[in-house]
Amino acid sequence: MPLIFLACRLRAPQTDAEIRLWDLLRSNRSRANIFRRQHPIGRFIVDFACFAQQLAIEVDGGQHQEEAAADRARDLLLRTKGFRVLRLWNNDVLGDAQVVLQRIAECLDSPTLTPGPSPACAGEGRPSARSDRS
Repeated sequence: MPLIFLACRLRAPQTDAEIRLWDLLRSNRSRANIFRRQHPIGRFIVDFACFAQQLAIEVDGGQHQEEAAADRARDLLLRTKGFRVLRLWNNDVLGDAQVVLQRIAECLDSPTLTPGPSPACAGEGRPSARSDRS
């Protein structure tokens, strides 16, 4: 099955955090920073992508603790395609939208900024974004 069809099917069963972030991205977009959701890049489907800024956003839940190596390999492939990858925790998207929007804005405002490493090694139960991602 071509990835574009799979991407379309993935749009329906989104997580609460993905739905929330999509609403935030749509309400804060400019003509230069339009995001697509569940979009194929290479052999992967990313949660959100801004092609103008070459920024992919992944919204991660607790299962990413066990998938850290796969996430790193995926991020590497996305970087070889020219994308920077910003990983956000579900609980940050749902609990602290302003900090999440600030992180995204920082990445959009500075196309050379490389977002921090995948949060997969830190654990979803860590302190909120406010304390360690400001």
